[in-house]
Amino acid sequence: MEEKLILDGQKVANDVKEGLKPRIAALKEKGIIPSLATILVGDDPSSATYVKMKGNACERLGILSQRIQLPKETTTEELLHTIQELNNDPKVHGILLQHPVPSHIDERAAFEAIALEKDVDGVTSWGYGQTALGFGLYPSCTPAAIIRIMDYYHISAEGKHAVVIGRSPILGKPVSALLLNRNATVTTCHSRTTNLEEMIKQADIIVAAVGKPEFIKGEWLKDGAVVLDAGYNPGNVGDVEYASCYEKSSAITPVPGGVGPVTISMLLKHTVDAAERV
Repeated sequence: MEEKLILDGQKVANDVKEGLKPRIAALKEKGIIPSLATILVGDDPSSATYVKMKGNACERLGILSQRIQLPKETTTEELLHTIQELNNDPKVHGILLQHPVPSHIDERAAFEAIALEKDVDGVTSWGYGQTALGFGLYPSCTPAAIIRIMDYYHISAEGKHAVVIGRSPILGKPVSALLLNRNATVTTCHSRTTNLEEMIKQADIIVAAVGKPEFIKGEWLKDGAVVLDAGYNPGNVGDVEYASCYEKSSAITPVPGGVGPVTISMLLKHTVDAAERV
């Protein structure tokens, strides 16, 4: 029996960041400091933690991190005005709106306000459309991370049946498109899917993006499936039941330490990409 492959996201993330260092140095020689502006609306503690993590990751690489904190009472119009100011600032190369935003704000309108060339988190419909057609500059960061992990570990999607559980506009839908562009046969499942277990049993590659802790069980997998767990839930657990899925899989991402670190590294990469296009 083949040895199980633990898909170490920290190792992949470090590889991405090492590749960015000479590119950042070259930009700075030209007087350009890659800059990411992160907007946080309200005081949600989880969102604040994510923003801090992203800011720290930027600073460790020499990317300028600009944090814009707005009160939770901020209106959609005020948020759109802030985004427009950042769009117009030539020193800002990437804009990230931390989501979710407070419920009274039109989140989709805010995402759409981000200039395409600064949409380093891949949240605009224009960017999504280009990603689906195969020429998008900045795919959503978690889907991009999943593809990067597959590439790093030489896991081919071609001819494989990939089952994606989740259809969010920044994870399930774009990762389905990216896998389809890699010549996988893709089934996208969701909360209304009937016979979900039977669907998963057919999968060579499983992307778990359902947002439910330990939802996917090992007995649902066929032997040798590749499991990419994009979930992160309270208690430091993903969307798959790790122990039982580990037994059935040929390769699996841990949680934490799997897709998460690579997601942040792809955000940094996209910011550097954007700075190089100025």
